[in-house]
Amino acid sequence: MKQIKLKGKDIFDGTRLLGPDKVLILSPDGTVADIVTTAAANGDIQELDGILCPGFVNTHCHLELSHMKGVIAENTGLPAFLTQVMQLRNQPVDDYDALINQAEQAMWEAGVSAVGDICNNTTTLEKKQQGKMYYHSFVECMGVADAGAASRYQYSMEVLKAFRDINNSHHQCSIVPHAPYSVSPTLFRLLAATPHNTPLSIHNQETAAENELYQQKTGDFLQFYAHFGMDSSGIQPTHTNSLEAYLPYFSHNRMLLVHNTFTSIADIQFAQQQPLETWWCLCPNANMYIENRLPNIPLLRAQQCLITLGTDSLASNHHLSIWEEIKTIQQHFPEIPLEEILQWATFNGAKFLGIQDTYGSFHTGAKPGVILINQDSKRII
Repeated sequence: MKQIKLKGKDIFDGTRLLGPDKVLILSPDGTVADIVTTAAANGDIQELDGILCPGFVNTHCHLELSHMKGVIAENTGLPAFLTQVMQLRNQPVDDYDALINQAEQAMWEAGVSAVGDICNNTTTLEKKQQGKMYYHSFVECMGVADAGAASRYQYSMEVLKAFRDINNSHHQCSIVPHAPYSVSPTLFRLLAATPHNTPLSIHNQETAAENELYQQKTGDFLQFYAHFGMDSSGIQPTHTNSLEAYLPYFSHNRMLLVHNTFTSIADIQFAQQQPLETWWCLCPNANMYIENRLPNIPLLRAQQCLITLGTDSLASNHHLSIWEEIKTIQQHFPEIPLEEILQWATFNGAKFLGIQDTYGSFHTGAKPGVILINQDSKRII
């Protein structure tokens, strides 16, 4: 069958820009056959105005919150934001499934091919059986009270089983902790001991109040617990930042640390000294939406952190577009080469999820999808 031959202003292959004199050759089903020079392509080339790039990998999304777009005001700070999410997320919505479909379609059209998706229930189960994108479902477990750890864990394991039942080449899943401020020590231990459970993900240091909780057990989270009548007696001050307190539970695994808005150089160096493999996910538009602050991305780069990109949810973002996240990073940190950020958005995300054989790069035999980047990003294959 006839091959597809595409040439743009440049080709980004997942790790580097190859230059303008390259042609991407695909089989009719979108599988990468080769990348050759223009002369070697032997004509019949479709020329496009932009950079050709593998489909993006969104390593942190909450598709199940797609009905909450525009519901919560910006810049409230995380404890207030979480309060509203918990109070409003279960209100009846007539077109819930339609809003999930709409959110996924927008991600798809903007060039996302694979998603690390947070799940607290099975509402996205049917969507993930359709096989449009690759999903890794991170089944999120939380519970502040030590006494309730076993029941919380059991509930989340039942959700995990439902997602495991649909595992195939387009879906995998694992059970993960929500955040340091929402998981008791006993629940952390249960999660860390779960067999055959990788990779992991956790919301990390998204607010200054999280570190304050662990350092002194003071701050905004105490009011948050009181508001919902939560027993937080199991959380005791460790006189450290949160990361140093919980990360050692997960000594041998692959962990995605998400947000990192208040992460210090000492935190990074502590993580790098641990036996587990740590990755660092940036969701800049959500950070601006909630805390009006960005992570110290130059610090993460200087410490040679493995970086991926995410969008968080439509409760905390105006889009589920990785390109919009890239534009925000470029706006605030123009010194970071586009080539490097594109690697975070493609190959790095695929490697973290363990799907780099198919997604994240234009290597022979891969089928990552093809997007065209100019002023915007759009899927073309």
